[in-house]
Amino acid sequence: MTNRLSGLRAKLVSLWEAHGREPPVPGLRLSYAERPSGLFHGVYRPSLCAVLQGAKISRLGDRVFRYDAGKCLIASLDVPIRAEIVGAAPETPYLALALEIDPAVVAELMLGQRPTGDPPIGAAIEVHDLGEALIDPLDRLLSVAARPQDIPVLAPMIRREIVWQLLNGPQGARLRQIGMADSRLARIGRAIGWIRENYAETLRVGHLAALAGMSPATFHRHFKEATAMTPVQFQKSLRLQEARRLLLTRSGDVAGIGYRIGYDSPSQFSREYRRHFGEPPGRDAVELRRSLAETGG
Repeated sequence: MTNRLSGLRAKLVSLWEAHGREPPVPGLRLSYAERPSGLFHGVYRPSLCAVLQGAKISRLGDRVFRYDAGKCLIASLDVPIRAEIVGAAPETPYLALALEIDPAVVAELMLGQRPTGDPPIGAAIEVHDLGEALIDPLDRLLSVAARPQDIPVLAPMIRREIVWQLLNGPQGARLRQIGMADSRLARIGRAIGWIRENYAETLRVGHLAALAGMSPATFHRHFKEATAMTPVQFQKSLRLQEARRLLLTRSGDVAGIGYRIGYDSPSQFSREYRRHFGEPPGRDAVELRRSLAETGG
């Protein structure tokens, strides 16, 4: 395992030096950091994140997931997270890769397999060991990423192989649910999709429950089981993350951004923004721009 990870690390660093965060393979993202990051916010899509060196902590609601070298995180829904790189140094940088998982590919690979029951939903994030069955195709995917002429033909096949290995690994039961249109997880996913596309609208749990084909009480229970948040908390997290993105490009328009993301009260927007990010909107935007200028982001 150690030797295989060493080979992956060398290929990732080479790709990072050539392409940065986004190599030419669709759905593949690289991470490289020489120091701990501090807390940052984002949204995980259905994906595999494999850590090759260093360590990272991701928080989903009140749940904490730590994964370091030789571990992988599987996200099975679109969920807002708080995360931080906690293991990184110039001599041993944090190295990781993330690969999006296409639910359509999951569904296709499940054709012909014996149907399984609909297991309990559980958290939308899980951490597992990065076994040999995944290291081999990941190694080949990074090799292909360095050969542009091979990417259109070979990368899709290797990505399918990675999904196949995930489906047949310890995380398979959870992952299979995203390929089953009527699974509880997929139905919660439909409600999450509505919230994501309509985050500025008034949220009605009854409407979301109807989208998921569940009673309001059942929907609320399953939603919180998967996301560690209530629907209202989930929507608020998405709203505030979008506000932070807008603040980077629309300096001085704090009240307007608050209205745009669904807040009628500027004071409530500022209060909840500060509670979520630790600083009021204007001050946080200034600090973000300064940090990005220093790092060249």
